[in-house]
Amino acid sequence: MLELLNIKIEVEKLSNILGKAEDCLDLQYLTARIQYLDQVIAQPDFWNHPTRAYEVLQEIEYSIFYKHQEYQRWCSILEDIKAALELLELSADEQLWQEVQSNLTQLQQELETAEIQQLLSDPHDQKGAFLTITAGVGGVDAEYWAYTLLRLYHSWVVSHNYLVDIVEESYGDEAGIKSVTLEIIGRYAYGLLKSEQGTHRVIRVSPFSSNSKLHTCLASVEVSPILDESVDFEIPEKDLEITWPRYQGNVNRTETWVKMVHIPTGISVFCNQQRSLMQNKEKALAILKSKLFAIALAQDVQIDKIQPRQIKHLSNKLIREYILHPYTKVKDLRTNVETTAATEVLDGKIDFFIKAYLQQLNYTTSVGKEELDNFK
Repeated sequence: MLELLNIKIEVEKLSNILGKAEDCLDLQYLTARIQYLDQVIAQPDFWNHPTRAYEVLQEIEYSIFYKHQEYQRWCSILEDIKAALELLELSADEQLWQEVQSNLTQLQQELETAEIQQLLSDPHDQKGAFLTITAGVGGVDAEYWAYTLLRLYHSWVVSHNYLVDIVEESYGDEAGIKSVTLEIIGRYAYGLLKSEQGTHRVIRVSPFSSNSKLHTCLASVEVSPILDESVDFEIPEKDLEITWPRYQGNVNRTETWVKMVHIPTGISVFCNQQRSLMQNKEKALAILKSKLFAIALAQDVQIDKIQPRQIKHLSNKLIREYILHPYTKVKDLRTNVETTAATEVLDGKIDFFIKAYLQQLNYTTSVGKEELDNFK
């Protein structure tokens, strides 16, 4: 009975959350907006402006249709849970009880994700993301730490049902990786993962040392949005330095890697996971454009006005510390949110860190806007 009572309390909480969600969605507005955009699409010259057409279709599919459909589905799941609870009060049924718990967990997770997504207001937040992990100082220990972060983010990506592909990977000399770049495809991947950009520090006993001494290792994480047709810019050829394998007559070699350097900023991209040299070149260019775009956003300048001296600061800032010995604690140094459940964090359970960062970012932004409005 106690478990049933706890479930009822949780269901009431979820009902309140859905009530707030309905207010935020403003379903009447969404319905009217869909009708209006349908009229826009019906115009004869709609497809004459591809960029605008793409934006309209994105708004219908993601900002409106998706939200409307998701809200209806959440309400349906909640009603099913309530109906099942009424039956369980009359008669115990183990299978029905398991179904209630499963549906409740699913609804809790989806509403938590939706709550976090409400904090993402930048138009680029909905894009997919390139995520690059680079081992820092510390030799094989740092390279193994970079590999540990790779597993962390891969687990997070899988738990959020995103598609992921490795577009670059450089193995460590003994173990782990020197660097890796993931292409993560799915709504809000960039908006969520931008909170992970910076340096991650671990303190632990080295698995490669016999003296049981504590080692401190660093790895940096860079995150940039996957650009689509709504963002179109070209990099002048004179600003690119491209290197690829020189076969020197050996036709049996199958290396297809490409290294691309943006000369004005010194940003380099290495791509080696595609099947052909041309595919690696195209992917390297896409990643380079993505990085330049993200840096320009962070510096609030045009791409050709990027300040090279300020670039390293973006990924070199220490943002999180993982203490694995003699006790366990993971702490975000920006929000001061911490947990002793280090194993869970390393298994990809980092949404509470992401949420806290986005809440802080939104609060800072809203306060800044309010001060600016008052100044005006």
